[in-house]
Amino acid sequence: MRISLEDLIKTEISLKPGLIYLNHAAVGTWPSRTAEAVRNFATENETCGAQHYLEWMKVEAVLRDQFAQIINAGSGDDIAILKNTSEALSFVAYGLDWQAGDNVVISNQEFPSNAMVWHSLKAKGVEVREVELCSENSPEDSLINSMDDQTKLLSISSVQYASGLKMDLPALGQACKKNKVLFCIDAIQSIGIIPFDLKAIQADFVMADTHKWMLGPEGVALFYCRPALREHLRLHEYGWHMLEDMSNYTPAEYEITHTARRFECGSPNMIGIHAANASMSLLLEIGVDEIERRLLQRTQFTIDQISENANLELITNSEPRRLAGIITFRSKTIESQTLYQKLMKNNVICAPRGGGVRFSPHFYTAFDDIKAAVHLAGLTG
Repeated sequence: MRISLEDLIKTEISLKPGLIYLNHAAVGTWPSRTAEAVRNFATENETCGAQHYLEWMKVEAVLRDQFAQIINAGSGDDIAILKNTSEALSFVAYGLDWQAGDNVVISNQEFPSNAMVWHSLKAKGVEVREVELCSENSPEDSLINSMDDQTKLLSISSVQYASGLKMDLPALGQACKKNKVLFCIDAIQSIGIIPFDLKAIQADFVMADTHKWMLGPEGVALFYCRPALREHLRLHEYGWHMLEDMSNYTPAEYEITHTARRFECGSPNMIGIHAANASMSLLLEIGVDEIERRLLQRTQFTIDQISENANLELITNSEPRRLAGIITFRSKTIESQTLYQKLMKNNVICAPRGGGVRFSPHFYTAFDDIKAAVHLAGLTG
């Protein structure tokens, strides 16, 4: 008999009583199955060492397939398992063949990882165009209109980490294809909570850590590179794990695999892989469509609660098509850093971002907890 979603949530979410966790856009909570997977893996290492390493490799293969499924990629062979989004962005930035005069288009709201890596290319004569994402106009048009014949790549976050602005990725993908511009997506703030259709989006590169909305560990990230581009990215890291036959330690020559594993130079983070596999199994069991539906209910509820509080002011664009899981607001009576510290002292886990305080609930967050958190934020005392 299939367990109900509410019963599943009770089984999998074990936050301590009195804690209101609204910080998934920073570091998400772990489901119970993920914690159990780590405990079991630790016990196995303690008692058996690497006796069952071949079984561990099967978990690694399953995780690739899970990542491929959640972004609608062709197969697990199209997915590299990296350390983090920043590493994947660096592989793209320093793998492409840049010419002096080329330019990269990004937004002025990017997290440092999706900005500094492109600015580091200035030494190669590459121009970085930081585009203002105006809420009054189409942010997509602002980006598209900034491209020209010298634009080599557009790199954008699927959801902006501070403002919570959700981008129209298919529109950007279509424009990039039309203008022969490479399309790179930092999807860390959307994968796991918003359906991601790689075929509709037409992205060339996609990267995301598991430790936010995917409810997984830090130190594990997916990296997708369009198959036709894989061997055109210059490699800067080398090791046994990227070899075509990685079980042959004395090859006559070093043949690098043609799959996405070519971006993985050394020993994998097996404990992180086991944790991420468990977390992904929960997301796929529930279904991202259902997760999105529930999360958007909570996002809208949070916005409504903030809008009804005379002491609070919403920063996040409240247009429904622009919403994901991030809601940023400020107090009209208390400085934002002071408000953040007050909330944290009262067990409301959140973050200071975008000139205000950022709440980021998940699909399981109780409406009463959101209501209580907003009420506390709106108090002047």
